[in-house]
Amino acid sequence: MKTESAMWGRKLLIAGLLILGAGMAFGGQQKISRDLESKTGSSATVDVIVQFNHVPTAYHHEKVTSRGGAIKRELGSFKGAAYTVPASGLADLASDPEVVFISPDRPLKGAGSKPNAVNDYHTGAINASAAWALGLHGNGIGVAVIDSGIANVADINSASIVYSQDFTGSGSAVDQYGHGTHVAGIIAGNGSASSGSKYSYTFMGIASGVNLINLRALDQNGAGTDSQVIAAIQTAIQLQSKYNIRVINLSVGRPVWESYALDPLCQAVEQAWKSGIVVVVAAGNYGRDNSAGTNGYGTITAPGNDPYVLSVGAMNTKGTSTPSSHVIASYSSKGPSLFDHVVKPDIVAPGNLIDSLYIPGETINQQNPGYEIPQSLYIVNGPNKPSATYYALSGTSMATPMVSGAVALLLQQSPALSPDQVKARLMKTAAKNLVPFNTAIDLATGQYFYDQADIFTVGAGYLDIRAALANTDLAPAAAGSALSPIASVNPEGLVVMQANGSSVLGSDSVLWGTSVLWGTSVLWGTNVEGQSVLWGTSTLAGESVLWGTGLVQADSVLWGTSLGSGSDQAAAGFTDDLP
Repeated sequence: MKTESAMWGRKLLIAGLLILGAGMAFGGQQKISRDLESKTGSSATVDVIVQFNHVPTAYHHEKVTSRGGAIKRELGSFKGAAYTVPASGLADLASDPEVVFISPDRPLKGAGSKPNAVNDYHTGAINASAAWALGLHGNGIGVAVIDSGIANVADINSASIVYSQDFTGSGSAVDQYGHGTHVAGIIAGNGSASSGSKYSYTFMGIASGVNLINLRALDQNGAGTDSQVIAAIQTAIQLQSKYNIRVINLSVGRPVWESYALDPLCQAVEQAWKSGIVVVVAAGNYGRDNSAGTNGYGTITAPGNDPYVLSVGAMNTKGTSTPSSHVIASYSSKGPSLFDHVVKPDIVAPGNLIDSLYIPGETINQQNPGYEIPQSLYIVNGPNKPSATYYALSGTSMATPMVSGAVALLLQQSPALSPDQVKARLMKTAAKNLVPFNTAIDLATGQYFYDQADIFTVGAGYLDIRAALANTDLAPAAAGSALSPIASVNPEGLVVMQANGSSVLGSDSVLWGTSVLWGTSVLWGTNVEGQSVLWGTSTLAGESVLWGTGLVQADSVLWGTSLGSGSDQAAAGFTDDLP
């Protein structure tokens, strides 16, 4: 017999999916994004990304400059560039047959949240020591960290940073915010500042032997733009052979404004994926957002909504190394994706109260004083005074480098794996038996949040490095073989999952079937005409009105200004889940 909580969750997800379905009405075939439409008649100039049907040349740039625009940034082999253009000329520019889509050069930020200070157990939770016992530390694998830069810290050997470049215009790739350093430490910290103390290498990164490619795209306030991140992605592609770049870590995101097929950020990550680089992306920190009445469903951020990439949600270890007691972090964004209904996230990893590196005085430290790790947490009989090396942060930003490190370990062991094979293997071997229901509390407001470990919350399950390394199953190598599936509502009112193109994820094969990839604990119901039932309800009467476009206004409801324009401020406004 189904529990009341389960029935509540199913009904809520149905309602949320129907709400999100209304957003499809805005997609159409328009060539100007919805967030630009209101500006087309004004006399102001706007920063935009214009996508063409070819990599732009001087001929394409002239199409913009002849209409009063100016080039702002070329984007390598990306089929587009960043420009400043008069808003009054947007409609005319969009009428050009070689223009595919015009969107703002949108702001984005890192997906980390407010910190707190406890000792975390993430390496034990994901069985990282199994790789280390095999001598695997990611040696020889290049990991591009596109973030706020990497500072000079004790646990990251300067020789490990093989390349650095700034895309913010500051002229320096050294982290001034603090987010990128923390992310880099989770991937590649060698634990030297905590070695030989209370524990052995307490704060060692997942893959301490990797080569880091430091691509700074976020400024001293943790802010950047689409074009800065796209330029960094292009650089990673260009340097791929030179530094054996096999992984890009993107602990950044912003609201979804259109289908991934048009979104310039999504198109950029797809290009990297198709070039042979595993792109690991934060799912976002909007799981507590109920402004659209969806209880956080449909809040995956871009480019984590793209079906190619490996999108990561955050788990709360609750102060133990025993995965069976861990729960989903209530702020972790939930799928399906807006407009396209892509089943996301793909996988989850520890992201709550993660200890990693920082530099005192960085912006994130100034904004959140007092969240440094007490030295007594890692030094025998150590003082309670704040550490000058380690800091705790929470968010899907912290979960993402866990998976990036795991990818590096897997590629060191099996370098011939394609991005799709890596994604499929990590998802198949992810732990499925998670705590089904969880209640979290916002300590500042006393508000409660109720979550369940369904497919739109935990994806295929909890990262398990030991299981991934032990597995030898091979999905097809071709790009697109592991596209995340699509959710839809069938005529019976059931939310079902269908394979996306030729993807093995969501297929009915014995090796890659839905029950194998996601596990029965995150699927509900039985197969209906070959479709895997995710959610079902007999109470759709009265909910059909949610298809009406007047109830959604997609971005204005789901991405209201109170969320800080898609920045990490939405999550930062909450006290972290109780450990």
